[in-house]
Amino acid sequence: MNRAILIGRLTKEPELKATASGVSVCTFTLAVDRRFKQEGPEADFIPVVVWRAQAENCAKYLHKGSQASVCGSIQTRSYDNKNGNKVYVTEINAEEVQ
Repeated sequence: MNRAILIGRLTKEPELKATASGVSVCTFTLAVDRRFKQEGPEADFIPVVVWRAQAENCAKYLHKGSQASVCGSIQTRSYDNKNGNKVYVTEINAEEVQ
């Protein structure tokens, strides 16, 4: 089972783009506080990807500092950067955002 549920705050304004086929995609980073803190506040910064109509709603209603809950699955992907190095990315593919 691949299920992730996160609650946190957006670190910057969400970015809305469209794929070559016209599908809306919104990306943002969610700062999620750790449950058990070592020394001082600690957070993890989790990249989130939202698709289609929900992507448009996220871009319209979410802003930097907004609190959001995200429910989705963890996905990994890789690509070659400009220098020819392979870059690995782990992100949340959101199914629900509130």
